[in-house]
Parts: sequence; structure tokens; C-alpha cells
Amino acid sequence: MQPFEKRVQTLKDDVAIAYSQLAIDDKAKQLVDLDNEMAVPEVWNNPTEAQNKSKQQAALAAMVQPWQTLRAQVDDIVELMSMGDDSLQAEFEGQIVALEQEFAERKKELLFNGPYDDHNAIVRISAGVGGTDAQDFAEMLERMYLRWGERHQMTTTNVERSAGEEAGIKTSVIEVSGPYAYGKLRSENGVHRLVRLRPFNSDNLRQTSFALVEVLPQIDTPDEVQIDEKDLKIDVYRAGGHGGQSVNTTDSAVRVTHIPTNIVVAIQNERSQLQNKETAMKILRSKLAQLQLEQHAASVADLRAGESASWGSQIRNYVLHPYTLVKDTRTKYEEKDPQSVLDGKIDGFTNAYLEMQLGSE
Repeated sequence: MQPFEKRVQTLKDDVAIAYSQLAIDDKAKQLVDLDNEMAVPEVWNNPTEAQNKSKQQAALAAMVQPWQTLRAQVDDIVELMSMGDDSLQAEFEGQIVALEQEFAERKKELLFNGPYDDHNAIVRISAGVGGTDAQDFAEMLERMYLRWGERHQMTTTNVERSAGEEAGIKTSVIEVSGPYAYGKLRSENGVHRLVRLRPFNSDNLRQTSFALVEVLPQIDTPDEVQIDEKDLKIDVYRAGGHGGQSVNTTDSAVRVTHIPTNIVVAIQNERSQLQNKETAMKILRSKLAQLQLEQHAASVADLRAGESASWGSQIRNYVLHPYTLVKDTRTKYEEKDPQSVLDGKIDGFTNAYLEMQLGSE
């Protein structure tokens, strides 16, 4: 076999291995099933379920179709090369280089080997110690993840947001939809620490603020995480909001408590009690899935009480004064331009974490 033919065959073999490891055929079958379901008009009788299916459909298509196209292009070149015409080598050299580069980029998906890495993600940001400064920092992180989503053509939806009295946010819950959203963002789970000069006080002294970021795999289907109804306590209460809004005239807010783990999810953004309950249950299933991963539990019934991300697990420092640096405490990866990081450039941190995890297996 000539060197060029061997190079093409190696690319074909590598694509086939990655195809198998990423279970692209299985995902393609799921996509076909979803396509068939979405083609039935009655699916829109339940708009919430239909929207969830539509998001799953888009995420699966983004994972499957690029690999199908890559494999088809490589197969076409292998077939043409088998005709034995040496003149084809020069003609296909540029195409092979382009396909090799695309494969080099796509094979990073092999790092997403966790059970929920191909799921969409739920990101919950909570301000911690530091008062208004911490709430402002929480909003900075919220913006960082929204900008990251834009960079990666992800769809981001804010499902719950509580603003601070003076500035910033107390909490924010964001759904991030796109290929391997959870796999790409799970490195962000933990406490983030900011050191800077205080912008909200005249003394302008150095201030340390904290925010908690919880990254959960989005569990849309109830059968993926089984919850016993008797383990749930569901409370309905009057939603908070600005005076005069109709949301205040109905008991639409919903609080769901999972009694065995003491996990509480409260949602009040929607005016419909049913929509708030569905959102709360989706987040609860996601929290339980994350806790199951952390506790290596075989089922939800085996879970122990505990929070998904604790305030003790500090993962990253953002220093804006007296020097500028963002450093991850786990991987030691660092960036010397905090502003670019806060503008959504966090891929260096997420990739370093995935590679560290892969190396520890």
C-alpha cells in the first residue's frame, strides 16, 4: 500500500473507532425515532413536552450529522483511491488534509465519556459571602456562561432569576442546550472566588467574593431518573414579584422537596402552576442524577442527604487586583487575561479538566 493510501486508510479506521466509541449509530436511531415523533401533529397537544423533544432532536442532530458526513466523505475517497489511479492523489490531497483537521477537532468529543456528557445542562449560579460584591460576581459568571454559549452556538434559556437589591443577582438558573453541553460544562461545578478592589464602596479596598456554580445534566424524561412519589413533598405558594403583576394574584409558585436527600427546588418564573411544577421536577431529576454520579450510587433510592456542589469545593480563583490571573485549583491551568475569561473564553479550563479526568481513569 502506497503511503498516501495508507494515510487515507488510517483516517478511515480512526473515524470508525471514534464512531463506535461515541455510539453514533445508536444516536442516529434515536434521532430517527424523534423525527418520527415530531412528524405527528398531535405531539404539540403538550407544548412543553414537544419543546423538550425538539431540543433533544436538535442536540442529537448536532452530534450525529457531522460524523455521518465525515465518514461518508472519507469512504468516498477510499472508494475512489481503490480504483488505482495514482493521479487522484494530487486531486484529493487538499481534501484529505481538511478531513484530517476536522477529525482532529471532532475527536475531542471522545473526552465526553461520562454517562450524561451528551445531555443538555442546567447551570445554577448562587451568590455567596460578600454581599453586593458577591451578587455582582454571580452576575459576571452568569454573563460568562451566556457568552460561552454564544461562542459555541448553544441555546441558553433563563428559567429562574432572582436579582439583588442593589446590583447583580442572588441566583440564576440557565438551561444550556447543544451537543455535549453537560460534558463541556461539568468542569464548572463548584465554588468560584473573585479578588478585586471593591466597586460598591468608597473606600475601594480589596474584596474577596464567592459564588457557587452547580452544573447538572438536564434530565427531560422521567424514566431516566426514577423518583418515588412518596419521597416528594410539593408545596404551592404565592409567587413573589413586583406589585400589580398578575403573577401575584395566583398561588403559582411551586416548591418540591425530595425528602430522602432534603433537596429543595422552588420555581416561580412561570404564571402557570403546572409549568412551574414541570420545571421544578426537571431540575430535581437533574440534581438527583448529579448526586448519583458524585456518590456512585446505583439508584436514587441509594442516595444520601447532601448538596450537589458544596461551598467547601473551591475550584477557581479570579484575581483582578493586585495582579490579573484566573487559575483552576484542580488542574492548575491558568489564564492571565481575566477579562477574556469573563467574556466566555473558558475552553482552556474545560479541556484541561476533561484531560485530567481522562488521565485519572
